[in-house]
Amino acid sequence: MGYDEKNEIQENENWIRIGDLKALHGSRILHPTRVERIINEFIQGGPERMQMVSDFDFTITKQRTDDGGKVLSSFGIFNACKSLPDNFKAETDKLYHIYRPIEIDPHMSKDEKVKYMIEWWTKSSEVTSGFPFDQTEIDDIASKFKHALRDRTHELFEDLQRMQIPLLVFSAGLGNSVVSVLKQADIMYPNVKVVSNFLQYRDGLLDGFQQPMIHTFNKNETVLDGHEYYDLVHSRDHIIVMGDSLGDADMASGVPSSSHILKIGFLFDHVEANMEKYMNTFDIVLVDDQTMDVPRALLELIEKQKLKLKNGGSPPAQLSSL
Repeated sequence: MGYDEKNEIQENENWIRIGDLKALHGSRILHPTRVERIINEFIQGGPERMQMVSDFDFTITKQRTDDGGKVLSSFGIFNACKSLPDNFKAETDKLYHIYRPIEIDPHMSKDEKVKYMIEWWTKSSEVTSGFPFDQTEIDDIASKFKHALRDRTHELFEDLQRMQIPLLVFSAGLGNSVVSVLKQADIMYPNVKVVSNFLQYRDGLLDGFQQPMIHTFNKNETVLDGHEYYDLVHSRDHIIVMGDSLGDADMASGVPSSSHILKIGFLFDHVEANMEKYMNTFDIVLVDDQTMDVPRALLELIEKQKLKLKNGGSPPAQLSSL
């Protein structure tokens, strides 16, 4: 886009400026002009060109509760099931304490972390084998965490469903737990697809996880090539990506290079040590924000524009102020 064309667009009365978006006040944005341009491209493109890709653990779920309670991860929900053998719990706890600090280490490069994440997944799959297990146990534990979703998550999912925008929940956790939480929270709508690690069985006993392996640093749309979901979204070139770890920023990799992608990062762990990397990786960084207010504000702008065009230019009064 040339300088004159850019100025012409920005002088348009319909151009939305970042400073006017209350939901973004307090967020950290390294390149505000670029973010402003993408937001306006989203608005003009409408819901038909949109898709959303989100992590699950500590992105759809909270990073902390208001009362300081712990939110279990999707694997944590599985590990809390009472019928699991004692040796399984001991082994998975040991693996967690070895590999989780590596996963969130602000001083280790992504390339260094990948080999450890593969080790973690492989060893976890090996110990998750050879014993019976009933999915209803996951459902019982998951029911306790269906209220641990970020504030206004239900409204966000309703917005996406109403606007017919596909949502891909990309999780390196346990898909059985992810689906259970979403179903019990009544937000597993038809437009929601979960790609994650799912349990598999052999002869009635657990036999590790289904392939392909999904870990924190290989979650991206390249693994969907040939998948029915890819056929649904590959032409939707406006993408909102949400995650809480640096690897989540690449979840839209594999889409056409012409795509416009806005990356939202939720930062909670090691804030000062991680801030520079998060600012360089995500377009919008939200520090200790346990809500879905920012993605909802973006969707609201898109819906306002569509209703405005539908109503012949009249602003849609039923939508709230941003």
